[in-house]
Amino acid sequence: MSRTIIGSLARIADFEKVPYDINMIEHSQWGNGDYVLGEITGPANELYTIETCTGEMLPVHAGDEVIGALGRRAGTLQGVGDYLSVKNGHLDTLTNAGLFGAYTSLSKLLSNPISLSYRGHVMRHGRKVQMSDFAVRSKTRKFTVPTILIIGTSMSAGKTVTGTLACKILADCGLKVTGTKLTGAGRYRDILSFQRAGASEIYDFVDAGLPSTILPEDEFRAAIRPLLSLIDEHQPDVMVAEAGASPLEPYNGAAIMDELGDAIRCVILAAFDPYAVVGVQQAFGLTPDLVTGLATSTTAAIALVDKLTGIQGINVLDPASFPAFRDLLAEKLDMELH
Repeated sequence: MSRTIIGSLARIADFEKVPYDINMIEHSQWGNGDYVLGEITGPANELYTIETCTGEMLPVHAGDEVIGALGRRAGTLQGVGDYLSVKNGHLDTLTNAGLFGAYTSLSKLLSNPISLSYRGHVMRHGRKVQMSDFAVRSKTRKFTVPTILIIGTSMSAGKTVTGTLACKILADCGLKVTGTKLTGAGRYRDILSFQRAGASEIYDFVDAGLPSTILPEDEFRAAIRPLLSLIDEHQPDVMVAEAGASPLEPYNGAAIMDELGDAIRCVILAAFDPYAVVGVQQAFGLTPDLVTGLATSTTAAIALVDKLTGIQGINVLDPASFPAFRDLLAEKLDMELH
């Protein structure tokens, strides 16, 4: 018996409470952030799981139906795809959150992604239901919350691990912490880890009505500003913000840094290797305050980061490094952390 599963990109919506229709529409009428229903096809493998609205990873099978959202992804290590490339109603899951499109480039190291057949758009009163219908609303105001910004040299470089530890250290010191992921491709797990570490509130670009942040810069800024304004209204002591992917990838990393502006107190770069730190410095003209990630896995790696860049490196997986990390955060935030 088939099931209808709601992917985590629809956690901002009300599909479990308010009725909706499913109707097919012409591909030319599809748009970024449209909610659609797909029926799972193809032989299952280890990738056949969907992230639900609670963050649970639910195994799925052929015949199950999934509500997700159309969007784009440009993952350096996994795959590239978008909804514009969909042909004959064949959908791929670009992320397990229910980001739907068609892959145009896929790593040969991965199993085939979840394959679905387009069954139609989620409709109400004859119009498409879109993520933007449920986006946060707030009067625009200057963002002033002291922010720890974590960027990376690529996906899977260690950004979320770094942000999780930052949330824990700051929350354990009695601060009201907001955890955010402001660019990337939709998944719920990253900010949930911030919440489990002690962040009192968590948000990401999904709350701004975006399936990913690959979209024109002016549209991204218009969507993200109400979210930043809402966070500022709540006045946390500090925000720990992860920018998914790297500032040089097409996820509007440079735009979010500009939007945060003077509120940024500390920039942490999670890097794959020491030479990638040099690459970000040269390509983006950015000197971070700290390097973490795989580039700091050993003392030899940390020494090479220092030799190449003169930047401090900390292995955030090593409990012995926690005091040094706390001291750096205290210095950059100009706060006493005990």
